[in-house]
Amino acid sequence: MSRFSNAAAAFALALAIPFAAQSFPGIGRAATPAEIAAWDIDVRPDFKGLPRGSGSVAKGEPLWEAKCASCHGTFAESNEVFAPLVGGTTKADIEAGRVKTLVTGDVARTTFMKVATLSTLWDYINRAMPWNAPKSLSTDEVYSVLAYLLNLADIVPADFVLSNENMVEVQKRLPNRHGMQREHGLWDVKGKPDVRNVACMRNCPVSAVVASALPEHAKGAHGNLSEQNRPVGPSRGIDTSAGKAPAQVAAVSASLALAQARGCMACHAVDKRVVGPGFAEIAAKYKAEAGIEAKLAAKVKAGGVGAWGAIPMPPNASLTDDEVQGLVRWVLSGAR
Repeated sequence: MSRFSNAAAAFALALAIPFAAQSFPGIGRAATPAEIAAWDIDVRPDFKGLPRGSGSVAKGEPLWEAKCASCHGTFAESNEVFAPLVGGTTKADIEAGRVKTLVTGDVARTTFMKVATLSTLWDYINRAMPWNAPKSLSTDEVYSVLAYLLNLADIVPADFVLSNENMVEVQKRLPNRHGMQREHGLWDVKGKPDVRNVACMRNCPVSAVVASALPEHAKGAHGNLSEQNRPVGPSRGIDTSAGKAPAQVAAVSASLALAQARGCMACHAVDKRVVGPGFAEIAAKYKAEAGIEAKLAAKVKAGGVGAWGAIPMPPNASLTDDEVQGLVRWVLSGAR
């Protein structure tokens, strides 16, 4: 959302409300200033929208350890959950404003190797971090966490205090601040294209066979697609029942839908490790263990850490006992 001046915003709202009322009478209402403010939190590259506040490297370190290190590592160089944030830059890059290794060859890239605007980092931490509790950091905590990151990247000293008043000066030390350019087709239709493909405008190959990009184990996750599409028109649903009885397909779909609705799929997948282990991996490890349903149900409810690494699983107290038991049985079945 672009940030307008108060006058421009008021003018735009004055035009929009009558238009909406005439076009869609009786539907909805004008957003209140408080509702607009809750969404209008972006920070632009010129730092417009940046709230007043400050945070030190020293205050950022314990915040990082408590809220960020589990995914990014103590020194933001971890590659266990997410790609490293820090590393790959030099003092010469900071002086030049362009990361040399990005120009000379394809290397493993970190956030501080690529990012060109400090506002991008502030804005993303503010709106999306921590991953399991976005928007939970105060303004000063965002400044503190970013100050700690900047220190890890050797951009600011250990006694530095980052604030809205010195962000412009710190921007001048970002290693890749000159790495963003607009001389390409994404910004200008007359610019250099990003790809060199030849457009297929005639005799294009068309397959009459309905294809699916889903892996075999996931094709029936939402039921039989052939039963969910209209019987006319160019699109047909492929049969994804895979020989399962309708009741069995429906049960799998309900369990998967519950896992998605309760946020389980944010950290887990059926067949692979994401933040936590895959469900098939859990089933393989525990399927022969006596009393495992009750143990896993308690773990889902209360949360915990240690069985699958250092990243904690948050508690899920909002799940009912029946939901927990159903999810655990589904997981132990291999999510089938």
